[in-house]
Amino acid sequence: MRVFITGGCKNGKSYRAVQLAAGMGAPRYYVATMKPADGEDDARIIRHKTERKGLGFTTLEMAKDIDKIPDWCDLNGVFLLDSVTALLANEMFVGGEFYPSAYEKVINDILALMEKTTNIVVVSDNIYSDAFIYDVTTENYRKGLGLADRAITAACDACLEVSFGRLVVHKNAKGYAFK
Repeated sequence: MRVFITGGCKNGKSYRAVQLAAGMGAPRYYVATMKPADGEDDARIIRHKTERKGLGFTTLEMAKDIDKIPDWCDLNGVFLLDSVTALLANEMFVGGEFYPSAYEKVINDILALMEKTTNIVVVSDNIYSDAFIYDVTTENYRKGLGLADRAITAACDACLEVSFGRLVVHKNAKGYAFK
């Protein structure tokens, strides 16, 4: 099963994704893409590790270059990629440089991983509801994330949104029972 989970920041996406992936089989891999920038990020990482405790996940710290994952893992396992949002930021903003087409690499890498695996849950943040117009760099990032999210959703069996902790099913091509 290939599942895309989206929703607002700190809305329970990761918790839902962990619970879903834990029920999909083993071995389980948690692909952690966040590079912590402050104490709030550190606290979030600790909370995510606590949520995975005892569920048999091997954590892969992959801030970039997730195309290397197939070299190290059992592709018959379950993968939880958390998150596209952080992965794109890490690929797009490197050493003070800005790479506006980095979304293409992110899309290609995630779709290639999805092609090689059977069970994957991909998490991304819904950052599109602002009416505010941002600077060109931020708008380029938001556009790239939108393009990545659309490509990943198209390749998934299911698309779920977590809204205030509640699960909303937007796509369910194979009729899975989501709770």
